[in-house]
Amino acid sequence: MPDAPERTTSSDEPRFRYTPALAQQIELRWQDIWEERGTFHAANPQGRLTGPGERPAEGDPYFLMDMFPYPSGAGLHVGHPLGFIATDVVGRYRRMCGDNVLHTMGFDAFGLPAEQYAVQTGEHPRLVTERNIVTYKRQLRRAGLAHDSRRSFATIDPEYVRWTQWIFLQIFDSWYDEDAQRPDGGRGRARRIGELRDELAAGARPVPGHEGDNTGGAVWAALSDGQQRDVVDAQRLAYVDSSPVNWAPGLGTVLANEEVTSDGRSERGNFPVFTKNLRQWKMRITAYADRLTDDLDLIDWPDKVKSMQRNWIGRSFGAAVRFDVVGTAEYDPAGAGGSLEVFTTRPDTLFGATFMVVAPEHPLLDEVPVAWPEGTRPAWTGGYETPGEAVAAYRRESAAKTAVERQADAGKKTGVFTGHLAVNPVTGTSVPVFTADYVLMGYGTGAIMAVPGGDERDFAFAEAYDLPVIHTVEPEGGLPEGHVGAYTGDGVAVRSSNDEVSLDGLGVAEAKARIVEWLEAKGIGEGTTTYRLNDWLFSRQRYWGEPFPVVWDEQDRPVALPDSMLPVELPEVPDFSPRTFEPDDAASAPEAPLGRNEDWVNVELDFGDGAKTYRRDTNTMPNWAGSCWYYLRYLDPTDTAHAVDPELEKYWMGPRHNATSGPAGGVDLYVGGVEHAVLHLLYARFWHKVLFDLGYVSSLEPFGKLFNQGYIQAYAFTDARGVYVPAAEVEGDEQTGFTWRGEPVNREYGKIGKSLKNVVSPDEMYEAYGADTFRVYEMAMGPLDQSRPWNTRDVVGSQRFLQRLWRNVVSEETGELTVTDEEPDTATLRAVHRTIADVSVEMENMRPNTAIAKLITLNNHLTGLDSVPRAAVEPLVLMTAPIAPHIAEELWSRLGHEESLAHAPFPTADAEYLVQDTVTCVVQVQGKVRARFEVAPDITAEDLEAAALSEPNVVKFLDGRGVRKVIVRAPKLVNIVPA
Repeated sequence: MPDAPERTTSSDEPRFRYTPALAQQIELRWQDIWEERGTFHAANPQGRLTGPGERPAEGDPYFLMDMFPYPSGAGLHVGHPLGFIATDVVGRYRRMCGDNVLHTMGFDAFGLPAEQYAVQTGEHPRLVTERNIVTYKRQLRRAGLAHDSRRSFATIDPEYVRWTQWIFLQIFDSWYDEDAQRPDGGRGRARRIGELRDELAAGARPVPGHEGDNTGGAVWAALSDGQQRDVVDAQRLAYVDSSPVNWAPGLGTVLANEEVTSDGRSERGNFPVFTKNLRQWKMRITAYADRLTDDLDLIDWPDKVKSMQRNWIGRSFGAAVRFDVVGTAEYDPAGAGGSLEVFTTRPDTLFGATFMVVAPEHPLLDEVPVAWPEGTRPAWTGGYETPGEAVAAYRRESAAKTAVERQADAGKKTGVFTGHLAVNPVTGTSVPVFTADYVLMGYGTGAIMAVPGGDERDFAFAEAYDLPVIHTVEPEGGLPEGHVGAYTGDGVAVRSSNDEVSLDGLGVAEAKARIVEWLEAKGIGEGTTTYRLNDWLFSRQRYWGEPFPVVWDEQDRPVALPDSMLPVELPEVPDFSPRTFEPDDAASAPEAPLGRNEDWVNVELDFGDGAKTYRRDTNTMPNWAGSCWYYLRYLDPTDTAHAVDPELEKYWMGPRHNATSGPAGGVDLYVGGVEHAVLHLLYARFWHKVLFDLGYVSSLEPFGKLFNQGYIQAYAFTDARGVYVPAAEVEGDEQTGFTWRGEPVNREYGKIGKSLKNVVSPDEMYEAYGADTFRVYEMAMGPLDQSRPWNTRDVVGSQRFLQRLWRNVVSEETGELTVTDEEPDTATLRAVHRTIADVSVEMENMRPNTAIAKLITLNNHLTGLDSVPRAAVEPLVLMTAPIAPHIAEELWSRLGHEESLAHAPFPTADAEYLVQDTVTCVVQVQGKVRARFEVAPDITAEDLEAAALSEPNVVKFLDGRGVRKVIVRAPKLVNIVPA
């Protein structure tokens, strides 16, 4: 629990003890030295950015990054640095292994929080953001992070905005040619719009949207200039389209699908979101759906994130099938001669389709029969006299819901019969067509065939509306007697034949292939692929974002600004906020704040055909724009000629640029939260692939390896009223209970936040313990990919480790060295080299918690010696350096080394000392075996306990609980009793 940190010093302490005060002196001094010497400067293979002392690039390039932090006004709390310290540990280790490490940090500075603060206070969001960045930089520097500060920037910097706008223009100036060959051997890539225009003029391709033979460019030449522009603009990767969008009146802006929560509310602010038709900028990310799916196989990402992206893209293989809609001129004029197309991933179940469902917006419902057809059941009509009344009422009801709400309400089985009948093409029987709002017009064709025998949702609907159920797939041996409901398991086709085709007895894959072949031969269907992914909505009705680098001419068509006019900077406005409305005002419409500066909106420009008045776009780009490509700018943010130099990108990110880089290349290690799986990560991949197609980058993917860190959480406490009380002032424990000011309180576990009154700032930890102790504690708390509870009182254990390390080198009384130049004995050499071997493995696999446990064991071994040999403690200092760099630098210097150990070689183990007898230690938690590992026969009880508590499986089963008792029977048994 986040207790108030207390300084652990007293007047009678030895003068040279490693105290928080001494730690602060050491840390601040070394941070100044590192900055003065440029210790962590990464050397580019060319250009002005060289290494320390202007050294050229040496070793393999290794590029690692943290996810872009947003500098909030509250500054960092102790949960934020977990990933930052982890990447720092990896970077320092790789640097000691001889790699040329690029590690820096910038700031994702556009976005809603600063704008909302500006709206409340009237202070310009730039001033707010820049002030917050100063705080973040101070806190990050104080943690001792080994960043190349020359490469840092913020997305609001004019030069960075310039290149963000430039990239937008490259996307605007591109279209996707599905048949073009790519450099990587694949087919389909972005090409320049000029090439499309030339091919249309030459007659090399038909003119989209215009009939006729374009041989020789005849159709194209017959179009007016405006018509030609419309044809080309409709093909661009960045285009304007009027379509349904997610409108949040309470925020005054529209949102991308990814920014809407599962319950139909805005991710930011939790406001209701409504569907509204608006004209907005979009990015044609759907053109890259296959590549975004397939190339996940080329990168080292967590399976969970890959699965989330695949599900979001939603590629489905199946068949498009056309059902004839039947009717008579008297009763069903709309249905006569018409057809209804559906996409299904299971065309093999067509024989079980007993009804159909269309979205309320489907055009089939614009005209419905004037009367209910024969056979209509009362449950189907919704109580209305005619199909027209029933459908109109249901459409009104559905229009009031968001797409997310409609999906969430699917279990309620609302719907109504439309009066239309369709013909199942494989059985020839008529099936009723319903409308239900769980079917969305924006996904697939807006119509589905319902197979209640093979789908749980269809079965529930069929049961509610008394519709027939036919099972067309059964397991071997048939369905159990008395089976009720859908069968969704594996099996073979049954009841699936007509006079021309039979699927009976076939497995699913074979049955799919046969029915698709039959549908195509009959001309009533074809195999096809659909996607859940929609094009990326790219307009925001906000002030604090990048302006679009386009203007609109007198015909309301977009015109790209030349590079010389970039960046387009934000103007001053009288009010920073978009107009917001009552959160439930679905009839409202966006009004962007940029529209309030008429002098900026209406501008006179000369593009070579005389000065004309143009209108600027009053929307801004979403906050994702800047974070889509920031990793590329880290390579050289001083470059005024390129967004990214192709040679630098090839060196740092190209395919197989080092021994661990894969065929897709990209950043070597990217650490951040899983919450960005289908937002930032998907968008960045899309932008990167466009840049690849246009020849600006050589890597297929932006991030070769992704690691999702867990979260540091904390206990919070509420009193009898349910009000949160300051967690730092709570007393007690699990056994005696918890109190605040003498009154009992309830404990809960979750996030760290001001509202929960459980925030602990890194500044408090630096002051109370020092940055190195803070770093050791955060890295030792458990596996990096798991969440864990913060408990300030436990930090003292990390402090003791560093104090013992200090005492093994420096006398607390005199400050003199206590190490000797005597050769270590064999037992010590074995301990040292076993630790080197083990720590190397743990560091390679990003397990600093277990590496720390090994270091503690070696440190304790040295503490038990009469005198500590230099040859034994120097490797320990070097191994400690990535995790606790300041104390390691200080000890290394006191041991007589003039150069920083930041570039010193990481120790290597001598195989001669790795051969020794071991015994197997069994670790039990609550009496059950949870781990086994090999230990030396003479291991101490203290070291064995530390090793057992750091075992990943033990940490997992403790799941954040405290430990009541540890029973150690060295070297073979440790029994842990949780609190």
